[in-house]
Amino acid sequence: MPQKAHQSEAAPSGSSMNQRVSVMVGDRAVPLLPGRPLTHNARSPQSSWNGLILERHRVGAVEIPEHEHHTFCLHLQTSGPVEMDWHSHGRTGRLNTGSGNLIFLTPGTRDSLLWHGTSQRIVASIDPSIVLKAAEQLELAQLPDFDNRWSFQDEQLRLLLTEMEREATSGSATGPLYSDLLGLTFSVALIRKYGRTPAATLVHKGGIAKPSLNRVLEFIATNLSSQLRLEDMAAVAGLSIFHFARAFRESMGVTPHQYVLQRRIDRAKTLLRAPGWSIEAIASATGFADASHLSKAFRRQVGTSPKTWRRQA
Repeated sequence: MPQKAHQSEAAPSGSSMNQRVSVMVGDRAVPLLPGRPLTHNARSPQSSWNGLILERHRVGAVEIPEHEHHTFCLHLQTSGPVEMDWHSHGRTGRLNTGSGNLIFLTPGTRDSLLWHGTSQRIVASIDPSIVLKAAEQLELAQLPDFDNRWSFQDEQLRLLLTEMEREATSGSATGPLYSDLLGLTFSVALIRKYGRTPAATLVHKGGIAKPSLNRVLEFIATNLSSQLRLEDMAAVAGLSIFHFARAFRESMGVTPHQYVLQRRIDRAKTLLRAPGWSIEAIASATGFADASHLSKAFRRQVGTSPKTWRRQA
């Protein structure tokens, strides 16, 4: 028989709730789902998503009593099938959902849930400020309105959520740049697909002007050992983050993250040929968090470890 959540939850205090996907029950902030998450993005020191929290849960037969969302909430079911009842603002529904099913709820939603079986799911809490920032990048006058969706399929969102959860919990091999790109792509996809916008998004076509592109490439080369951010590169180019990411790919044929990663691997190869450089020192000099991150990225790009490549070079 389903158990009730929330009632036995102690109200977390201070900033600890900021590290969990939380909802309001009365005047208390409590975790949305019971139990400890299987994975959680607070574990990753490389995570750079301020205002976006990701958790993976194994949810049993459980009732989630009525609560209110203060952020956007997106569920991705990763196993199933499972039967679910939902109740929100006087409406009720019963659904049979399977792997890949999504739930999307907006801030201010009051609802309760009842799962009749066990499933695994990734749950994301997205602060409205993140979506507003993406709307500004799309040159929208205000944050669009969204409708709640209790059961739908979206392959792009599924892939993005899965990759974001993997990236957040395993640590980024190249620092926050990839996280920036994932977060931007995710927020823009939400707006374009599900936001009710008053007018069509303005689309700028064409790549980055040659002088601006050269400044960006020089900035990247100079700062390879630093934690490069998408917003810093966009500022050098004089573009919004959204238009910079698109224009850079049009100019270079790869995303900013892919370009930076290749430049870091190229520099790592140069240092591997030089005497006296340890793998740890090379990782630091090329912007990787540590030797392990360098080794993982190097193996994915080159097909072998840095140590093996050095012996064969």
